[in-house]
Amino acid sequence: MPERKWDPRKPQAGRRKPRDKSRFAPKPKPVRPGIPDGVAILYGWHTVAAALANPRRAIRKILATENAAHRLASEGLALPVTPEIVRPEAIAARLSPDAVHQGLLVEADPLPPLDIEDIEGATVLVLDQITDPHNVGAILRSAAAFAVSAVITTARHSPEATGVLAKSASGALDLVPIVTVQNLARALTDLKARGFLTVGLDSEGETDLSQAPLRQPLALVLGAEGRGLRQLTRATCDIRARVDLPGAIKSLNVSNAAAVALYAATAALREKS
Repeated sequence: MPERKWDPRKPQAGRRKPRDKSRFAPKPKPVRPGIPDGVAILYGWHTVAAALANPRRAIRKILATENAAHRLASEGLALPVTPEIVRPEAIAARLSPDAVHQGLLVEADPLPPLDIEDIEGATVLVLDQITDPHNVGAILRSAAAFAVSAVITTARHSPEATGVLAKSASGALDLVPIVTVQNLARALTDLKARGFLTVGLDSEGETDLSQAPLRQPLALVLGAEGRGLRQLTRATCDIRARVDLPGAIKSLNVSNAAAVALYAATAALREKS
């Protein structure tokens, strides 16, 4: 019987095929043309005005049309750097085609990170892997309207605090602190240790939010659209509450649900005070 020779190109009996580890590698961040890494891009009047008024925000560059520059001067906003006067299309070229920049764009440093221990206040929002920047921006806007102390989100599966998110927040990005955590269940446990009541918003919750035994400090936890709260997040919450709707449609966009939940919780807490 002829001797069988080993061919490195063919799988051998008893030998396991090497495991392809490439699919487990972290995905690279999307490239933002013309934008240095680690820079927050803020555009639109309310977004830029709030950033300029925020002492925690370090501004690198201001691009403004002539009209926008005149408005900045007339509003009396303190400008840490001299605006660079440009044509509107120069700003538009750096943004998506549907972006409404109103003649203003700022390059800034990201806001300094905060920890859970830094949170001071009675109500926080916790976002369980909500990835759409429009939704997170709208949630921040509602959070500012209802005097929420902070928004807690995960380091992974969350949008960058720049661009579309900042514009959707309409200035709230510089009004409501964002706390980024690695493990959401552990963050909820830390909040509970600090006395927070953690309430997960769940369409199948055991009680309506307006009837739940709420108290402050309060953490309202929202999950992504469709999937909702993850199992471990749901299990970690003290209460799972739903928002009963009287109409034919029983579910809301997550940013709308956040606004309704904040209103319902605020009203319920006011009645108890």
